[in-house]
Amino acid sequence: MKLTIDENDRGKRLDQFVLALYPALSRAFIKRLIEDGKITVNQEVLKSGHRLRIGQIVDIQFDPVELEQIESIDLPVLYEDDDVLVVDKPSGVISHARGKFWNEPSVASFVRERSGQVGERAGIVHRLDRATSGVMICAKNSQALKFLQRQFADRTVEKTYIAIIRGTLDPPKAIIDVALARNPAKPQTFMADPNGKSAVTTYEITKDNGVYSEVTMLPKTGRSHQLRVHLHYVGHPIVGDLLYGGEPAERLLLHAASLRITLPSGETKLFEAPLPAAFNTIMKSEKMHA
Repeated sequence: MKLTIDENDRGKRLDQFVLALYPALSRAFIKRLIEDGKITVNQEVLKSGHRLRIGQIVDIQFDPVELEQIESIDLPVLYEDDDVLVVDKPSGVISHARGKFWNEPSVASFVRERSGQVGERAGIVHRLDRATSGVMICAKNSQALKFLQRQFADRTVEKTYIAIIRGTLDPPKAIIDVALARNPAKPQTFMADPNGKSAVTTYEITKDNGVYSEVTMLPKTGRSHQLRVHLHYVGHPIVGDLLYGGEPAERLLLHAASLRITLPSGETKLFEAPLPAAFNTIMKSEKMHA
């Protein structure tokens, strides 16, 4: 598609111009399209911040049909209505793809198939790490997305997670109030940093077999890797969390067990995802040898 810039679009950033045409796309995805030469100005590959001038020709070689080429994925649905879709995300499934296009099945691609939305992060209200399983609520339209995201921003959503650690915590019930920041020495990780962003987690040991403990956690904030870093900070990284020093396991033993939130309909609901078998297996098997 070729478009000639007129007075109405003079001075606009290239990425803003494209975003107006495809409002469901993310800025990050548009930037990748520009960098990959899928969007050119007068047949030149320019920066996403380029200010458009009258008479320039913007050529967009992107077909939203490409989104349909992704492999289908089937996820367990816990609840669905006209506005929301609640799934039990398996460990190993990414919340939204980060590839060049949408070349990996994700929760977002599953939502797109069921809602008809377009965009790299279609319907994604909040994220779970790839290795984390459990409850994720997704929006099926833009109005629902804003309504749900506001509750996460205001911290009115009640989230409960369950993790398995080696040993136990002392005290068995407490609050971890430790600010977090990205680790400059290992940018894919985060660390405790008094100058970082506030991060608060309430925890309680709910099972203890003498070797491993089951920890129930309620995060009051929603920082990246918060629960994983907090448990590492107190000396008990999550089993299977090799990124933060946890012992090897078949998977990361962290599960988003429940989520209480108000739906666009005005109804407040509690959604729960059953604990995966790996959690019960490690607690029962080790108990016999403890």
